[in-house]
Amino acid sequence: MKIATVRVSANELVHVAVEHFESGRGVGAVVSSLFDANPADLGNAQKIEFTAQQLAPVVPHPERIFCVGLNYREHILEMGHPVPDHPTLFGKFASSITGPFDEITVDEAMSHALDYEGELAVVIGHGGEIAGYAVMNDLSQRDWQYRTQQWLQGKNLEHSSGFGPWMVTADECDPVAEGAMLRTWVNGELRQEHSVGDLVFPPRKLIDYIGIFTPLRAGDVIVTGTPEGVGHGTQPPQYLEDGDEVKIAIEGVGEICNRIRIDSA
Repeated sequence: MKIATVRVSANELVHVAVEHFESGRGVGAVVSSLFDANPADLGNAQKIEFTAQQLAPVVPHPERIFCVGLNYREHILEMGHPVPDHPTLFGKFASSITGPFDEITVDEAMSHALDYEGELAVVIGHGGEIAGYAVMNDLSQRDWQYRTQQWLQGKNLEHSSGFGPWMVTADECDPVAEGAMLRTWVNGELRQEHSVGDLVFPPRKLIDYIGIFTPLRAGDVIVTGTPEGVGHGTQPPQYLEDGDEVKIAIEGVGEICNRIRIDSA
């Protein structure tokens, strides 16, 4: 099942079991939450139509977002780091995520080393188990990221990380076990193409590791890292510019697409 979060007005969100989505338009049945949808109840549920632009971050206000750096060997090498013995974790604020098809506006002062990172996101459900999977762009500002050994300041630009388009429930899809391909395009040019089955620390190990120091709760999100092909890793670096379109797709999960706008006002 695919569960999306849809904006029905400026102040109202609903969760929708997506039945059909094509050419930027979809239809589905309204459900009570991301985590308790019962397929047997969908036939009697209210149906709504929605557009791509109405899709909100699939978890709109996550209490905690755990991001993992350096989790694909090839990406670790392109960034000049050793393969870690333990997951490299950093936090992302809820205010840094945005809808899967929203335009991303970045202040000109922070626009000089913008980079994309296509990633598989894991949504935690009841009991700390995997509820499902989504796509995220861990948009990064490399100048600020590498000012110190802590990456937080380069990973939390306001409303910068597309997240969605929906959550594919774990009973329908296990992209890691299936070796699903992750692909990222910038203005139609393929930049990243790698199997999420090659994670150094797969979701189950990340859950076990994080659970040692803090219990995971429903609505928490783990963003599992990006493969090789980021703009920072090319020679010369290929950073994002005003008007660039970043599309990220993971087989069996979905596709997001965000356009970058630089605000020079």
